[in-house]
Amino acid sequence: MDGLGANPLGILTFIVAPAILTNASSIMSLGTANRFARAIDRARELSAQVEGKEEDASPEIALRLRQLASAERRALFLVRALTAFYTSVGCFAAAALISLLGAVFFATGYQTLNRPLLIAALCAGALGVGGLVTGSGLLVWETRMALRILSDEMDHQLKRETCKSGSHTAKPGS
Repeated sequence: MDGLGANPLGILTFIVAPAILTNASSIMSLGTANRFARAIDRARELSAQVEGKEEDASPEIALRLRQLASAERRALFLVRALTAFYTSVGCFAAAALISLLGAVFFATGYQTLNRPLLIAALCAGALGVGGLVTGSGLLVWETRMALRILSDEMDHQLKRETCKSGSHTAKPGS
């Protein structure tokens, strides 16, 4: 503790690091919010495509219903990721503020709160990092889910094209 207190740059590190991580969390939040909006738009589009056709047994409607269920799961993952990123922003802001208070108390000679403030700042920072890592992991999972949806769509399109081309290549009378 004395080594950290003797070095004013050490305290500055406790203020700057959370500020930089707050920026990273904010950028991740913005990107995730955009992805969430696109996922909602896609779910609405799919819902409109299957509205009133839920009992239709065609492969097209079955695919759209699966995609709609996947779009809902994607949206839930994105909401969880947003929650994690928002938590990170709050925790990093709290860590920066607590560190600043610790620096002020240290500079004014009121050092009895230094250790509790340092521990509080470290805990807030650790929670922030946890939220950032959790949110990033959820985005990886959601991205893989989106890729699976795209793969299903491509498989469906290829099957449809194969059926179309197969019916056109047969010659009459052969």
